[in-house]
Amino acid sequence: MAAMAVSMVPASDRLPAVLPTDRLLADGRPTPEIRADLRRIPGFRNLLTVATAWLQVALVIAVAVRIDRWWVWPLAVVLMGRSFALLAILGHEAAHRLLFARKQVNDWVGRWLLSYPAFVPYDLYRRSHMAHHRDEMGPDEPDKALYAGYPIARASFRRKLARDAFGSSGWKNLRPLLRAAVRPASRGVALPILAVQGVLFLGFLAAGRPQLYLVLWLLPWMTSWRVINRLRAIAEHGGMGRAEDKRQTTHHVRQHWPARFWMVPYHTGWHLAHHVDAGIPWRNLPRLHRELEAAGWITPGLEWSSYPALWRALSAG
Repeated sequence: MAAMAVSMVPASDRLPAVLPTDRLLADGRPTPEIRADLRRIPGFRNLLTVATAWLQVALVIAVAVRIDRWWVWPLAVVLMGRSFALLAILGHEAAHRLLFARKQVNDWVGRWLLSYPAFVPYDLYRRSHMAHHRDEMGPDEPDKALYAGYPIARASFRRKLARDAFGSSGWKNLRPLLRAAVRPASRGVALPILAVQGVLFLGFLAAGRPQLYLVLWLLPWMTSWRVINRLRAIAEHGGMGRAEDKRQTTHHVRQHWPARFWMVPYHTGWHLAHHVDAGIPWRNLPRLHRELEAAGWITPGLEWSSYPALWRALSAG
């Protein structure tokens, strides 16, 4: 797929008007009968997924401590950035109320086991993220500054990634949380997050390695996670526009295992399908995507061959 000179938005003549069908509604969502099957939430499997995510986090830390050579620590910092991707994507699933069918369980896990460890104010995030889904690139779009204005110059793109990699973006995100903790009106948002961070620090302290909270938790969140988060976000919506047709608001990238390991776990790479129907749990997004392809609504010309191909186009301005 070739990069566009001014806009990344596919032209209307490249968007086949094939909906509705007997299986899909006019906006791409499945018909009620099919949607009922796609919307089933496998609670027990998701519980295992959350546990496995934390097991991977613990494994990175344990292996780094076990090897304890100079070269392992930079690698561990990078891998811990991926750990935040695991927690954040599952927290996103909980924010959509799709992790567990019982609201109390869904929100408890989403807050205390996924979002707060990743410094995310769960309830504020849910409200802002729903605004994102209601009107991508609209006036209330909370993340517009992150992915609007593309394509950009390659030098500008490198500067953005450098600010992420060296902690400038991380500090920009951490500073409001610290300020909120001392303001009575916002303490209720900040203190639960800081309390969970305190528990994590105590865990490292109990293991006799308190410095690892800084090295393998705070540092990756401020550096490698910020790089991963930007690269994923612009691959989802970079340079796209405000439109009713989700094919003009959201990219689709062919999924390969390295990207799914590092950056888009839990099927979040099927992002166009997610924006077509935000009520479909992550496990079923590939099925919805296949339905959209079978209907001819998603065509090969709309698919980017890889994430690097899309990033090159986004930084070719």
